[in-house]
Amino acid sequence: MDLVVSELAVARGGMPILAGVSFALAPGSTLVLRGPNGSGKTTLLRTVAGLQPALFGRIEGANERIAYSAHADGLKAALTVAENLDFWAAVFGGGPIAPALDAFDLRGLAARRAGHLSAGQKRRLGLARLMVIGQPIWVLDEPTVSLDAASVALFANAVRGHLAGGGSALIATHIDLGLEADVLDVTPFRALANAMDSVDEAFL
Repeated sequence: MDLVVSELAVARGGMPILAGVSFALAPGSTLVLRGPNGSGKTTLLRTVAGLQPALFGRIEGANERIAYSAHADGLKAALTVAENLDFWAAVFGGGPIAPALDAFDLRGLAARRAGHLSAGQKRRLGLARLMVIGQPIWVLDEPTVSLDAASVALFANAVRGHLAGGGSALIATHIDLGLEADVLDVTPFRALANAMDSVDEAFL
């Protein structure tokens, strides 16, 4: 089932930031969001993921099918790497954790508490969570922050595996992940720019 976004308008801090955003994300496909910092990518992702309401527009095909990953990984510092993954799998009814440990090179860290991990290791654990919760749509906000080149490659391979299994991915990122993906630049959808265009047109 496709994720379909139609004429979406979103706000940050009560101020409209994007308007008129439309796209469709089919199983097995990736859409990469581009735009400068502050352009509304995070707000758009949070709205699509159901973490905040839209001002206008429709989101179809998202209900309880999205795994969202942002800058805060939501790790439980007192639990080990394996215990964190077991926890998420139990909460979301996901699958075994072994593939996730292997995909993100975490097997050697399985018994280490999350609070004792480096920033890059924490990020890998946060991304490994995606593989155990079993949702078909991955919504990812700058997923490669704190990752070195080798870890970025691990992440890209995990996304490819997810797509091959019929999943899809909506990703805001500034780097080339080497994935076959469509690209949506959010800059033309800035609400302020659209409002100014409407004002200009009124005086033509």
